[in-house]
Amino acid sequence: MGEKRKLWTVGQIDATGIRGPHEKELEDISQTKYPLFIDIDNNALKNTVTNDLGGIIENVGLDEDWTITIEMFPEVNIHMCYFYYGDEFGDGIEAEFKFFFSGENANLVPGEDSATYIDIIMAFLERMIHNKEPFEKNYDKRTDLMVKVLTQRKDPFKLLKDEDKEKLSIYIGAKVWITTTGWRIKKELFPNIYTEIIWDNQNNLNISFSGDNLSKKIGSYHVEFLGIFVINHILRYITLNNLDKELPDICYIMFSRMFTKEKGWDHRRT
Repeated sequence: MGEKRKLWTVGQIDATGIRGPHEKELEDISQTKYPLFIDIDNNALKNTVTNDLGGIIENVGLDEDWTITIEMFPEVNIHMCYFYYGDEFGDGIEAEFKFFFSGENANLVPGEDSATYIDIIMAFLERMIHNKEPFEKNYDKRTDLMVKVLTQRKDPFKLLKDEDKEKLSIYIGAKVWITTTGWRIKKELFPNIYTEIIWDNQNNLNISFSGDNLSKKIGSYHVEFLGIFVINHILRYITLNNLDKELPDICYIMFSRMFTKEKGWDHRRT
């Protein structure tokens, strides 16, 4: 193994100084989902993680049995480390997951986004393991949450400039086009599952989902959250590249408490 990577916990990223809700959320996910993996065939798991999820099976050096690693965004990696104990401790807990984050930008993403992302991944893997299709398939319908998100987050897109095209593409791991009417940003969320975010010069922000695996592998409720996370990360890019400007409050709340503390920003919430 090469240079040891820096691993963050959600507690460190939340930086509240106390045990926060996202730590409890991840513990609950571990307790609920670890039984799925106790007797799983390793080749089947590798196939699911590689071909369906777009991740890898590896070892991050924590004496875990194995780790599922997936890139949420470039330099934002999620590590789901599986530890099998059997009845070693006599407490009825045969195994557990521990969750870590790595990459240069991993500490920018708030625990709220990353914990929900892990919950979606685990639900995705459970469906793949049981070979079940998702229930909700209302991909063209906008929920109240999505309508609110698109309204709240549209104004910062005005700050995108032509020279941002390549840098934004690299930052979020997506294809970016500048059109005659605005911007198109298309990101592959999981293999053959895409979201496309469109902002036009009339300050309209919209989102769509597509791909051969969309209706087979992920429901509309979960894929909507993944789309929101992409919008949030675009706002992080816009914020970090326009720090000399007066920005809407929505820009600052896209970041983790750890990062806002480092920057000396108020951790404002709307």
